[in-house]
Amino acid sequence: MKYYVDVKAERDGDGSYERPFKRISDAAKIALPGDEVLVAPGIYREYVDPIHSGTEEARITYISTTPLGAVITGAEQVKTWKPYKDNVWVCRIPNSVFGDYNPYTTIVYGDWYFSTPNRHTGCVFLNDRAMYEATTLEECLKGEIYEYSWVPEESIYKWYTEQDPEKDETIIYANFQGLDPNKENVEITVRRRCFMPSKTGVSYITVRGFKIDKAATTWAPPAAFQEGMIGPHWSKGWIIEDCEISNSKCAGISLGKYFDPDNEHYFTYKQVKSPTQMERDAVCRGQYHGWLKEKVGSHIIRRCNIHHCEQGGIIGRMGGVFSIIEDNHIHHINNMMELGGAEISGIKLHAAIDVIIRRNHIHHCTMGIWCDWEAQGTRITQNLLHDNQRPPYAKHLPGGMMSQDIFVEVSHGPTLIDNNILLSDVSLRCATQGVAMVHNLICGAFTSVGEGTTWRYTPYHIPHRTEVMGFMTILHGDNRFYNNIFIQKWPSEDYVVYNDQDPQKAMRENRAVGTHVFDEYPTYEEWIAQFDFTQWPNMMALEPVHFGHLPVWSEGNVYLNGAKPWKKEANCLLVEKKNQEIKVELVEKDGHYYLDTNIFDYIKDFCARMIHTEILGKAFEPEQYFENPDGTPIRFDSDYFGDHRGVHVIPGPFASPSDHIKLY
Repeated sequence: MKYYVDVKAERDGDGSYERPFKRISDAAKIALPGDEVLVAPGIYREYVDPIHSGTEEARITYISTTPLGAVITGAEQVKTWKPYKDNVWVCRIPNSVFGDYNPYTTIVYGDWYFSTPNRHTGCVFLNDRAMYEATTLEECLKGEIYEYSWVPEESIYKWYTEQDPEKDETIIYANFQGLDPNKENVEITVRRRCFMPSKTGVSYITVRGFKIDKAATTWAPPAAFQEGMIGPHWSKGWIIEDCEISNSKCAGISLGKYFDPDNEHYFTYKQVKSPTQMERDAVCRGQYHGWLKEKVGSHIIRRCNIHHCEQGGIIGRMGGVFSIIEDNHIHHINNMMELGGAEISGIKLHAAIDVIIRRNHIHHCTMGIWCDWEAQGTRITQNLLHDNQRPPYAKHLPGGMMSQDIFVEVSHGPTLIDNNILLSDVSLRCATQGVAMVHNLICGAFTSVGEGTTWRYTPYHIPHRTEVMGFMTILHGDNRFYNNIFIQKWPSEDYVVYNDQDPQKAMRENRAVGTHVFDEYPTYEEWIAQFDFTQWPNMMALEPVHFGHLPVWSEGNVYLNGAKPWKKEANCLLVEKKNQEIKVELVEKDGHYYLDTNIFDYIKDFCARMIHTEILGKAFEPEQYFENPDGTPIRFDSDYFGDHRGVHVIPGPFASPSDHIKLY
């Protein structure tokens, strides 16, 4: 069955070609397995709440008949602005417009939110650009640059809100810097979601070719209901493809957690248990609530343009397991710097079990990819990441996060990072264990090595399943580095930032590139020698070993321009820094990205061995191989482009050397 929707139709119809619905929601109420909903171009100011599931054999498919022509938005236009003072105008919105959720009385806040909670979930947009919220009317009137913004020239456009309880109205003041808002496209967000089932278990839905734009989404931490402008809401088998997703106050796409009233921002509102403990609770309660491979996850997000969201492009706790995130362009996430907390990234996933993140272009985000807890079977491959670092002119937001291309946190692995191009000043924040990095171009430092985990016990799982096998604290180590190219592209001096709680206390982070940060970690031979297998085991005597660092493997890497190898490394190429000029430059031209480099002039004929699953072995705690989600082994004979690596294996992400490489 095909249903037709056209917001420009003369009047409501029955969904037929001759008499289309005017709202997508009308079709979403009746679409059944195998049905298609064909949506004509236009702006659909509605919340689409799909009611029925498709099946694996007969999906329900929503299609924008013109790619990106159908726009689903959580915003409404406002043309009733009146001059207030200087460049500031004012409008009044009856609170009945918002129903039971007023974004202009709802604060962005919750577990793991660290900045001052003084921003609302609502927002004012001027010609599709989010304006900055002022915390006082005086600040709005001044219209000064916001010193934390990554785009300071846009931060002079301000808005401020207050309530008129007598008239039951929301008052919004906005500084349009001389523009007449009644002649411009000015919108305010009024709905919290655009396309997301209100109930769980609505599976096998395809959403293709839509523009999903502007919504007053709420903060989405791991032990709370996680909403986005679009998402499957704890179901299975969604496909979101060829969409543009932008301007969410918090999350763009949510692959996250359902609402659990017994564990909803527990720490924020009750305080008596740590938020880490409530995350462990969320994992175990999730299994009670159907967190199984047969019921949840296995989604595909592909070929989407995801940008200008202020918490994350794609976020999710547990609901994204066994998913594929591929060929997306994710950029300009959290650049306004109005929000600060531990859930902000281009992609932020907890429990990315058997998730494949491949061929994405991720840039100008506070963080590129953040895999937190249970990155077991996660593979990050063939991605281009760059400019995921705070610009020097922007101040560090108190409560804001540090920047890097990839962050893997408190996981036991196996986490595989291969054939990526990592060009930001920090390539990997490694507060974890069980990581393998193979055939990457690494221009940034490793940070948080042996740090940032405290006492946290986190779960590991039956291989390729969600069922919990056990819990363990992070021992650090159990990492492998094979056939990478390390380049000291950025200054090597420690990065210094001052503590939010104690401004006199400086925190220093490593910016020197290389595997030298693991110098004090043992080889496998050194580690295993601590166990005497000729004797009966002594539990007390072995306790320090059981809680000591795990071994590290490093081989076949290249170190250029001052990058430093692990002191125990075998078969590496170290080119001492002298007067040579190592060039690794990303060049954008006509919408394409090229890498201009002379690194192969220095690598010359250095080669390494072919790496495969057997060489990488098993991650220590789950005793799981670095392998495909289906359990088959991986042979790293394909490069960043998918080109074949032959018998002459050169380090880095390219099978063949070149000085001018089209990347994207």
